[in-house]
Amino acid sequence: MKPRVLKGIVETRTALAGAAGLGLVPTMGALHDGHGRLIEAARRESAVVVTSIFVNPTQFNQASDYEQYPRDLAADVEFCAARGVDFVFAPEAAEMYPDPPLTTVEVAQIGDGLCGRYRPGHFRGVATVVAKLFHIIQPERAYFGEKDAQQLALIRRMTADLNMPVEIVPVPTVRDASGLAISSRNRRLNPRERAAAPVLYQALSAAAARVAAGETDPDKVKAVALEILGCEPLIRVEYLELVDPERMQAVERISGPVRAAAAMWLGETRLIDNVLCSPPK
Repeated sequence: MKPRVLKGIVETRTALAGAAGLGLVPTMGALHDGHGRLIEAARRESAVVVTSIFVNPTQFNQASDYEQYPRDLAADVEFCAARGVDFVFAPEAAEMYPDPPLTTVEVAQIGDGLCGRYRPGHFRGVATVVAKLFHIIQPERAYFGEKDAQQLALIRRMTADLNMPVEIVPVPTVRDASGLAISSRNRRLNPRERAAAPVLYQALSAAAARVAAGETDPDKVKAVALEILGCEPLIRVEYLELVDPERMQAVERISGPVRAAAAMWLGETRLIDNVLCSPPK
């Protein structure tokens, strides 16, 4: 059975009023197996599953990136139907932002570094739209992928700081056979770039191995990963850091679990990934 597609905010609140055990999977569409894993987790744990499909303009730094973002609602609805989604909330931008917003949500520190440094305003847009989705849909649980670890940490802190009654459920990163994290942006890669892309996971895995071997100096761990990335001439590294998993701040010494997080460019395509690194016990 196909999910019911909801376009309006009032319509959505009416349809979901009184629903118990509601799980939300927020997405921007272009659904793939990574989203599928989120939906499957929600389906196991929730009486009612809602997937939101909304390409949020306020989290894009460049208008061209927003305009080029893939959109195929019919295909996404079929994807949701195959996984037992009950409702798809797919508003237009004018429904979510009838006027330029004067009220936004910003999470300090967590959103400042890594992607936040290179995409100013991005996480303000993310936090604001997720807060709006939580208010509109009123989920008990919301599901986010660990591939976007900084986003996950930011949403966790927002819900805690604002006392939102939503449990944030992390779902492990889904990878293809090469180790490349599945992402809607992967489809932008040409064959040569696609062949080079798995080196990002290889570099992060090497960093995790060095931490597991007992290295406590983050600069030495980063050097190992950067050397691997440097062997692929198509790659331009934007950042590679070892950060505290909760605050996403760079560490000066590795004394507990850290995330090795990186962003890189292949041609015109930006890819991110991260791996949790655990020192020996």
